[in-house]
Amino acid sequence: MIYRVVQWGSGNIGRHSLRHLIQHPDYELVGLHAHSPEKIGRDAAEIAGLPGATGIVASSDIDSLLALEPDCVLYMVNGEIRPNESVAEMARALGAGINVLSTAMVFLIHPPAADAAIREPLASACEQGQSTLFVNGIDPGFSGDVLPLAALQVADQIDSILVQEIFNYSTYEDPGLTGVAFGFGQPASYAAPLGLPGILAGGWGPMVRMLADRLGVELDEIRESFEREYTDEAFDTPMMHVPKDTCAAVHFRVEGMAYGRPVIVTEHVNRLRDDIAPHWPMAPEGRQGIHRCTITGNPNVELQASMSSPHGDHVMGGVQAGALRMLNAIPEVCKHEPGLVSTLDLPYTPSTNINR
Repeated sequence: MIYRVVQWGSGNIGRHSLRHLIQHPDYELVGLHAHSPEKIGRDAAEIAGLPGATGIVASSDIDSLLALEPDCVLYMVNGEIRPNESVAEMARALGAGINVLSTAMVFLIHPPAADAAIREPLASACEQGQSTLFVNGIDPGFSGDVLPLAALQVADQIDSILVQEIFNYSTYEDPGLTGVAFGFGQPASYAAPLGLPGILAGGWGPMVRMLADRLGVELDEIRESFEREYTDEAFDTPMMHVPKDTCAAVHFRVEGMAYGRPVIVTEHVNRLRDDIAPHWPMAPEGRQGIHRCTITGNPNVELQASMSSPHGDHVMGGVQAGALRMLNAIPEVCKHEPGLVSTLDLPYTPSTNINR
């Protein structure tokens, strides 16, 4: 079966999704939504950096895109900074009977953990249109659900589950969102949004709660911690210029507490230079970016994932992987019963696009 798809967004992750979508034999790109005026009217192949033309041009006309009656929308915008608009846009598609797979609004990775103000309008739209919504990505997403769920299949007598992203972000050219949120390049006086109470629990807590629900663990609380490390010399990266005495590395943890200890933990260590904060967890030698799940129990189990790209580095590989987490899930989401679903509701969703 060929699935007809509208790509919604062509930024950091959407551009990679668009490129894979155009080249995938099982999907037909039928529409492309763009917000910025400089993209509207341009061919999808040009925006994706591919040769030739698809005949599909970017449009901001939502009614026209939904009138194409695609099987699904790949919704890949910065939804967390415009939640009301994103919920409204996704609800329009869902209410029209169109399935949505989204890397935005990560609060919905585990729908029962999401705020009712976000969850309920989307659930109502799914019921109205008999459609399905699936939200995921790479982290939050794959690292905190697929990896631990795989590792738990060979584990027993579990003391703790630790999910880590240890990543050099210097080549992630997203200073306006990631840079601002983490506080990179800012002095200690800057209140980084991720350090504000409740932000980490809102973004990464759903992964923790999903695993707790699957394990039948009743969490007592979710704890957050956020640390920054500063550089004593200025340096430049593709992401940004990093002035002297500003943040060059971030370490945070979101801990699901039960039985008097952190049972399920997600942890980030993100640097703009590999030698910053050497006392924090490091990636293995020769790697600048990994996602790792470690289960302490009997036996101990560790699964590690690292991505790279023939067209770039570990950052490009990671962004591609986030997009492909959604592309590869299209068939199962489109076949699923209506409603808000998570990784717990879907079977494995491997790629079947084998080079021949």
